[in-house]
Amino acid sequence: MNGHCNGKICEGFGELIIDSMKSAAHRQNETSRKEAEDESRLPALEAAYTSILSELGEDTDRQGLLRTPLRAAKAMQFLTKGYHETVEDILNNAIFDEDHDEMVIVKDIDMFSLCEHHLVPFFGKVHIGYIPNKKVVGLSKLARIVEIYSRRLQVQERLTKQIAMGILEALQPKGVAVVIEAAHMCMVMRGVQKMNSRTVTSTMLGVYLEDPKTREEFLNLSKRI
Repeated sequence: MNGHCNGKICEGFGELIIDSMKSAAHRQNETSRKEAEDESRLPALEAAYTSILSELGEDTDRQGLLRTPLRAAKAMQFLTKGYHETVEDILNNAIFDEDHDEMVIVKDIDMFSLCEHHLVPFFGKVHIGYIPNKKVVGLSKLARIVEIYSRRLQVQERLTKQIAMGILEALQPKGVAVVIEAAHMCMVMRGVQKMNSRTVTSTMLGVYLEDPKTREEFLNLSKRI
């Protein structure tokens, strides 16, 4: 290239471009396939929401509800789109070799999910810490991993562990820590109706589980403003 690279460098650069193009084409094909699947399932979901509204005593032919079943079906597909995504899909070669072995923390990641028991929202903040083992990940990808698992029907305990295990399997770090603090609408809008209650869950893996000082450092840093 411009006379400034030898054959091996140019060949390696060409292979990188080809790999990137293949990866992009694969993602595009997967996206198209998932969109087609969602489209094919819309009529059944729409009919189900129409039935629910009717059984609640509503007139589904009145103006305000004419398109509600379709809108609700599309919303539910969006809120559960994590079923169609994997950590491998979103990492997209964003793991980098780096000689860094100190703690990395991304905190206050917004999280929204649906409780699988009542299909009402729970939402809050996720704090993630990991200690690299010669590999780091693009920081935005940690937030994307949160979204993959939160965009499913969930319980907070399982969500916390899935996020931690997803990071552990992708990066093979020395340790992973995840803490979630969330408000559950199933405790606010119904049931005990406690407006100010919060649920905190944590998963500690590797050195965070084995070393109390490392765990304490993460917990202290994740609380600081």
